[in-house]
Amino acid sequence: MTLIVESVGPQATVQDLGRPGYADVGVPTGGAADRGALTLANRLVGNPDGACGLELLMGNAVLLAEEPVVVAVTGAPACVSSDDRAMPFGEAFLLQEGDRLRIGTPVAGLRTYVGVRGGIDEPRTLGSRSTSPTANIGPEPLRSGRRLPVADAPDSVVPQPFPGQYAWTNPVTVRVLLGPRDDWFTDDAVRILLQQKWTTSSDLDRVGVRLDGPPLERSRSGELASEGMVRGAIQVPANGQPVVFLADHPTTGGYPVIAVVTDADTDRLAQLRPGDTVRFTL
Repeated sequence: MTLIVESVGPQATVQDLGRPGYADVGVPTGGAADRGALTLANRLVGNPDGACGLELLMGNAVLLAEEPVVVAVTGAPACVSSDDRAMPFGEAFLLQEGDRLRIGTPVAGLRTYVGVRGGIDEPRTLGSRSTSPTANIGPEPLRSGRRLPVADAPDSVVPQPFPGQYAWTNPVTVRVLLGPRDDWFTDDAVRILLQQKWTTSSDLDRVGVRLDGPPLERSRSGELASEGMVRGAIQVPANGQPVVFLADHPTTGGYPVIAVVTDADTDRLAQLRPGDTVRFTL
């Protein structure tokens, strides 16, 4: 079974839930930037949570079904159609042979996901089918004309509900734990981090998102030796403007980390557009 990519926007990739366990050799876990959205798409079509699907930056894709296939579209909400028929967002539906799945520009959020019953059947690298541009491993980003193999799904698969969608609000509020290097910053800097409404800059990708606001002042000089980094780490470079790491973050870094976003809330950050706002709460 095959899906054909007829057209696609920038930074469209194949993603599952990533390849944990290889940070010691410089490979980030990666995987879907919004894991909840991919998991929802998979459960809607009856796949295991970690099955491979498509991550579309700003939607704008057309996929041709060569055979009947069940799909679901989740994440950043967009208009979905099959040829001239409107199709539901956030629900599973059937594409017949020759149908074209069209996904428009999201009305909110940044990344839309397509789950396909059986999952996209790309080869595994280090245990994952995910594209990792920073580590230069996994499938190539999607291009027009790309043929995507789809694995066979057993007839016994049963779609499952999953309460993973969240309300689209602005500002987005995410939870943080202070540290491990909050002692490198003044008390005022910690207060500003937690009280300021931060604006998402245009400097964002799957590695992380830079935030605009008052600079966070350090309480000491010098630099750290490189330390291990995790998804959600809020690293503060010399200019005082925080950067929050996302799926393809570097595995080490030398700037102090003032706080870390709780793992579950990093999915929300992956949906921020330039100009959106975010607040941090303990």
